[in-house]
Amino acid sequence: MRLNRSSYLNTHRDAWVEINLDYIEKNILEFKKYLKKDAKLFAVVKADAYGHGAVMIAPILLASGVDFLGVSSIDEGLQLREAKITAPILVLGAVPVWSFDWAATNNISVSIFSDEHIEACKQTYQKTKIKPKVHVKIDTGMNRIGVRPDKAIDFIKKVQACDFIELEGIFTHFATAETESYALDQYKKFHSVVNSIDTKGLLIHCCNTAAVVCYKDFDYNMARVGIGIYGLQPDLTLNTTPPNIKQAISLKGRITNIHTAEPNEGVSYSHTFETTKPTKIATIPMGYADGVSRKLSNKIYGMINGKKVKQIGNITMDQMMFDISDVKAKEGDIITLLGEDNGNFIGIDEWANIIGTIHYELTCALRVRLPRVYTR
Repeated sequence: MRLNRSSYLNTHRDAWVEINLDYIEKNILEFKKYLKKDAKLFAVVKADAYGHGAVMIAPILLASGVDFLGVSSIDEGLQLREAKITAPILVLGAVPVWSFDWAATNNISVSIFSDEHIEACKQTYQKTKIKPKVHVKIDTGMNRIGVRPDKAIDFIKKVQACDFIELEGIFTHFATAETESYALDQYKKFHSVVNSIDTKGLLIHCCNTAAVVCYKDFDYNMARVGIGIYGLQPDLTLNTTPPNIKQAISLKGRITNIHTAEPNEGVSYSHTFETTKPTKIATIPMGYADGVSRKLSNKIYGMINGKKVKQIGNITMDQMMFDISDVKAKEGDIITLLGEDNGNFIGIDEWANIIGTIHYELTCALRVRLPRVYTR
């Protein structure tokens, strides 16, 4: 069976992810306020929309005013096309030259930055009679992929001279948008290239979520927003007011078992938690195979009717336990691990801070076997 979100419309699990579509719509409207009137909004939906479910999220994004979708691979783009998503799609990452045919025949734009890519475009056109749509990626300081600024002008002019390529846009990516000096240095390099070529009819884009918020002077005709769409705040070290956005993702599980452990009993593998008094323990069917890191063991909380309950013992592959001694609960009740519950809130940032990572690594880690439930 092919694993995708639509496979789990009818779920038989007592653990799931909830996505609040109202929040996503409002987050998009918030970011559109930062753009000049005629600028396009590019929504990044790679990594299954950062764990939110790209196929289900894409129609909401487009209905809310998004103009372009960004993915990391041809396969991610094809999944959207198979779901009848007809909006423009750009593969932001490097595309194998042997898959240019697939991109062209499915109207998926690719990022190019080498002569090998130009040759692949030529061969694709000769084979399919379709001009590949491309965006030239300029490496202004990320040192990942892209043509270097000192070679970018000649490369772009070479692409523009090719009658077998449809050049749609030019872009770069900020490595440290939260640091003004670095971002400004990258912007100047990009701006110098853009000012040296004919940009008529081209989409020019460089700003990611943080840059959209921080740098209103970085003014081109399209901006790429990723984490912000999902209500995840960018790292804003500048004196900048954060955007008014809300975390769209929640994580929940139903209690499958309740029992009482006596004092001095260990809980879970390796007994990393030991009881000091009679302890009422609730188990939910969710674990590290679902993307909840084992490093969070004994360090996080859930909520039952808005009241915090501590997770205890090592998180196992498929299950985890909570101390519910101080709350009223029964089997079948819901424990909220992330999101809102009766006016209280647990943000994904809290988990990220515990294990020293970024919040969207954790949303991306929430596995496909956790069904996605979409709410308003």
